[in-house]
Amino acid sequence: MSFRHDAIYKLYPEVVTSVDDKSYNSSGEIVNVDEDAVAEKTAELQADYDALQYQRDRETSYPEIREQLDLLYHDMTVGKGDKTGEWYKTVNKVKTDNPKPE
Repeated sequence: MSFRHDAIYKLYPEVVTSVDDKSYNSSGEIVNVDEDAVAEKTAELQADYDALQYQRDRETSYPEIREQLDLLYHDMTVGKGDKTGEWYKTVNKVKTDNPKPE
């Protein structure tokens, strides 16, 4: 995933479009961008994105909320509202498989 365009838009709010190596303002004029600043901002945005990979992995690993509620209901019905219940085991597995980085 490339964050070059995002970096340009964050550094240069007047830019409304960026095509290839050219950026333009709303009047269609070329906006000169500092490529070193763009590269630095691109790296920063990439690092922010990478740092949250575990979070995206967790989001796609959890069961749907309705399924989690059903697990909780059945656990409570049989008196397993603690760490022995299926809901806890399911959520704990997701957290164990996708640990939050330190």
